[in-house]
Amino acid sequence: MAYRTAYKAATGLGSAKQGVGHFISQRLSAMALIPLGAAFVYTFSQALGAGHEAVLETYRQPFNALIALGFFIVAFRHLRLGLQVVIEDYVHAERPRLIAIIANAMIWRAFAVAGVFAVAKIALT
Repeated sequence: MAYRTAYKAATGLGSAKQGVGHFISQRLSAMALIPLGAAFVYTFSQALGAGHEAVLETYRQPFNALIALGFFIVAFRHLRLGLQVVIEDYVHAERPRLIAIIANAMIWRAFAVAGVFAVAKIALT
């Protein structure tokens, strides 16, 4: 006997009310990473092996800095969402799962902030 209403079945909302949004967000970030990743690798490979000053000069250009910022923000969000799914699937005890999800969110957001800060510091000096 199913206790789900037709509305919940149609919208895909379960008890947490966020499953479909999480799924769509992860897919959109994956699609955004394709061009951002290619552009980031291309701009980084231009300065690779040329020394520290060449890398600094590459990311002082606004377009390259924006590509790097977008890549860091989207990549770390995608990593956070993906690891959250793994935690929810494989950590069954409630308290350790909650601790792991909070730690996951804090760690990946800290890495994103560090990446944005590093690129901003290069671009603005």
